[in-house]
Amino acid sequence: MNDNIDNVYAKPLTFPIYQTSSYIVPDGEKYRYSREYNPTVENICLKIKNIEHAESCNAFSSGMGAITTTLLSLINPGDRVLTHIDTFARSYHFFKDFLSKWGVKADISLPGTSNIVNSIKKDTKLVFIESLTNPILRVNDIKEIGEKCRENDTILIVDSTLSTPVNINPLDLGANIVIHSASKFISGHNDVIAGFAAGDAELIEKVDSMRRTMGTSMDPNTAFLINQGFKTLELRMEKINRNAMEIAERLNENKNIENVIYPGLESHPDHELARKYMKGYSGVICFEIKNNVDSFFKNLKTIVPANTLGGINTIIANPFTMSHRSLDEDEIKILNINKKFMRLSVGIENPDILVNDINNASKNNT
Repeated sequence: MNDNIDNVYAKPLTFPIYQTSSYIVPDGEKYRYSREYNPTVENICLKIKNIEHAESCNAFSSGMGAITTTLLSLINPGDRVLTHIDTFARSYHFFKDFLSKWGVKADISLPGTSNIVNSIKKDTKLVFIESLTNPILRVNDIKEIGEKCRENDTILIVDSTLSTPVNINPLDLGANIVIHSASKFISGHNDVIAGFAAGDAELIEKVDSMRRTMGTSMDPNTAFLINQGFKTLELRMEKINRNAMEIAERLNENKNIENVIYPGLESHPDHELARKYMKGYSGVICFEIKNNVDSFFKNLKTIVPANTLGGINTIIANPFTMSHRSLDEDEIKILNINKKFMRLSVGIENPDILVNDINNASKNNT
């Protein structure tokens, strides 16, 4: 019996899962232990690097893992950092609550590009922004903020989860690092928790070292699923962008809905910025219903209430009780979100079905 595997050099159409904790040495210096490097993970990292026009990329066990590991690798006690209040709540809390305990001076800007630029001080070491903010969907001018950062030799990190690399490439506009929660649009099927950081090789090398130390590494099964979803990213986003634009326009006509927020609408405060820099306006729409939230959710027939976004199926969330429930009353007031504020993540379904579902749920809401 031949103990050798005859097809060991076969080339599969789909990159395989290297489900191993370690590797036989001394065949290679890089692949020693899968917490550090894994071929399946490296494969999807290469694709993110290419689509973001980055010099290097790192993969993580979650979007927050990407954010926290990146920040901890680039700042020290005594440094000054800046973010804005209208970020994902966990990102906000990491700046406001965690970093301050470790001697980092965390400044928090009000929403909007001008507020962010005016908050950058001469000793600001790092600025962290979202290209499209969560949950109020402000569009930040990455180019303007990047120019201010370069004047002060400040690192600019952009979380572009809601925008996706299909719609905008922050590194091309002056960012040093772009971050994604790959749990959202990049994977696209609500079946993974993962994150990426891509950008300047010198900075990502520091991030990589911290990742291997902290253990916030992506596992190969997750990488495999992201690779499968990534194959349709551009196709999905083309459909999602188109759906969201149509739905936002039609929700404006619903008398039971008010304050529709979407960068593609002329009423949006940053519409001109979105037109200038974004290839598409992405798949998140916010609006307020006039009546009871529980009844509204109950009356939905197609759209699913859930605390996430970015899948092929349309999902709706109530940030007040879900993603941003940890904010205090003053912070909620600044963001101008309330119990009836909805965040719709548009999928690839027929937009007629989605609009009718929202219209019926808001009409029957009592």
